[in-house]
Amino acid sequence: MSRTSVALGRIQPSATLAMTGRVNALKRQGIDVIGLSAGEPDFDTPDFVKDAAIAAIRAGQTKYTDVDGTAELKEAIIAKFKRDNGLTYQTGEISVNSGGKHTLFNALVATVDAGDEVIIPAPYWVSYPDIVNFAGGTPVFIAGPAAQGYKITPEQLDAAITPKTRWVLLNSPSNPSGAAYSASELKALGEVLLRHPHVLVMTDDMYEHVWYAPTPFATIAQVCPELYERTLTVNGCSKAYSMTGWRIGYAGGPQWIIKAMAKLQSQSTSNPCSISQAAAVAALNGDQSFLEERNVAFKRRRDLVVAMLNDAPGLNCPTPEGAFYVYPDASGLIGKKTSDGTVIKTDEDLISYFLDAHRVAAVHGGAFGLSPAFRISYATSEEVLKTACTRIQEACAALS
Repeated sequence: MSRTSVALGRIQPSATLAMTGRVNALKRQGIDVIGLSAGEPDFDTPDFVKDAAIAAIRAGQTKYTDVDGTAELKEAIIAKFKRDNGLTYQTGEISVNSGGKHTLFNALVATVDAGDEVIIPAPYWVSYPDIVNFAGGTPVFIAGPAAQGYKITPEQLDAAITPKTRWVLLNSPSNPSGAAYSASELKALGEVLLRHPHVLVMTDDMYEHVWYAPTPFATIAQVCPELYERTLTVNGCSKAYSMTGWRIGYAGGPQWIIKAMAKLQSQSTSNPCSISQAAAVAALNGDQSFLEERNVAFKRRRDLVVAMLNDAPGLNCPTPEGAFYVYPDASGLIGKKTSDGTVIKTDEDLISYFLDAHRVAAVHGGAFGLSPAFRISYATSEEVLKTACTRIQEACAALS
């Protein structure tokens, strides 16, 4: 008799990956569908990173490494944190994992017990609450609506903290909204956390280098050094370096958390791919000038998409300050009808309508904990984005 674990039953499949699967299935059928659901840069991995991987293969770097990363990669990560964030770590305070999701999973599963609460601002990346649920904890959501720039306030954070709070999880720039906290906004949240010394802080900075705000990027341990000893700063190579398939995530934080993560990793995946680690060393230590060049392209795409979606009847699309997503508010379309009389009751109905009737794929806001809205990734060409947004405009105009 088939039976899966109780822990597995506490989680759901990733909504973003599920939509990507639907798009790929339609494309295999020869259907002209535009997929804007995947959070993956369309730029290639830089050649100097590829070259480092090839050199590592030729040099025979194809064996097991230390379970949570090579010494060379940890040194490169330490240098990155110092250079970009003003944070000082030792080797024993660095963890290397098979992607940022793996980093988050290890940290939460290694530290969260039944009854522990983890505060997650909404909208949130789809995996956050499921990882907490898998660990046996309880996600506690704080809504940061469009009217607040998709951010939470210090007052909201203070009200959500209880004696059971184990972690507060921050993500800036945000997936799915692109919202980015300024240094002053992070400091205000940090002042709340200083009043609650039992609370750990996890910050997911994966989109650090995809940044458009007029002020520099900041992370909470940088602006609130008093929180350094209880903050885990998570990052990775996937987005900035177009290395999604290489699967390298990493974190800097308290040694006891890093050790706990390594213990868990030793009995699950063991070390990340040795070749990917060599490539990551090159990525972090190499010339970073291409990041700004790519940001110029991302910003141009952002401005195009925001303008076109705001011209669509019923949509309100705030301008994100980072990442490569928009998260338009779709309140103006809920309750409207399609040409065959079907009522759009939810944002999930809306994105199904976009896909089925107009062949463009997005991810519904319910998957990210804040409805009615949807997420679009603009990590593709301007030509494709123009066509996709035109289809969305037509889809919205056809509702009555």
